[in-house]
Amino acid sequence: MAVVLLLAPLLTGIVRKVKARLLRRRGASVFQPYRDLLRLLRKEVVLADNASWLFRTTPYLIFAATWVAAALVPTFATGLYFAWSADLIAITALVGSARFFLALAGMDVGTSFGGIGSSREVLIASLAEPAMLLIVFTLALVAGSTQLSTIAAVMASPAVGLRVSLGMVLVALIMVAIAENARIPVDNPATHLELTMVHEAMVLEYSGRHLAMIEFAGALKLLLYVSLIGCVFVPWGLAPPGSGVSAHLLGFVSYLGKLLVGGILLAGFETAIAKMRVFRVPAFLGAALMLGLLGTLLLFVSRSL
Repeated sequence: MAVVLLLAPLLTGIVRKVKARLLRRRGASVFQPYRDLLRLLRKEVVLADNASWLFRTTPYLIFAATWVAAALVPTFATGLYFAWSADLIAITALVGSARFFLALAGMDVGTSFGGIGSSREVLIASLAEPAMLLIVFTLALVAGSTQLSTIAAVMASPAVGLRVSLGMVLVALIMVAIAENARIPVDNPATHLELTMVHEAMVLEYSGRHLAMIEFAGALKLLLYVSLIGCVFVPWGLAPPGSGVSAHLLGFVSYLGKLLVGGILLAGFETAIAKMRVFRVPAFLGAALMLGLLGTLLLFVSRSL
């Protein structure tokens, strides 16, 4: 839990730094997200007069749910103390719960921006969650379990090999991760234009420590999906249960390498592509849904032959 808490802002800083360098700018330091969080924590909280208790407690609920979900994903080792609860369905439920409370908080104050952002967020979630469940179902058919340590062990074994269904699931998972983290082309995390923003519209009324919790939860969510892709599809370097200190150290170094490569690839993808219109997002996530469904059907067909 401490590892994901310490590395989440660093991953966000790496993505911003690489994007700035690709645009021929110097950019801020990779440690700037840590300074931003500390600055927000020191600021005073400003609340609307009609804000309810839900508006005040939602940032802590979102942060707690996202932190637990990110900590459940095997990062540098499998078979940890809470490995029995590291289930893909449980992680999907935690992320969905955080999104649900964020959408409620966006509508709580009654601003037009909050309502627009919440409606768009629910639209995206209604397509991203079924695609995620199909991804989980496909991985469960391959590994025989939804437990992440078991899936990582099966995917690392030579018995799996190269499969078209797994390639489709990988592409679908990347598309869902982009949509869930409000990244380009679905959303631009740096914009404040009312016609295009989704996530930022829901958090415009937050300030101080409440905004710090939401920003921290966003960094943890990005780390969660990068760790999930690395755990399932690049499971090399994970320390097995009962291994020594050297294996855990090697796993930690390999995990840092996965985060670095994931941040560089994300920055390069966002620099090379433009943001799409909001009305084209359903087609984007519909493609992820179809890829997950095709991956599941291919597994059924190949097993019946």
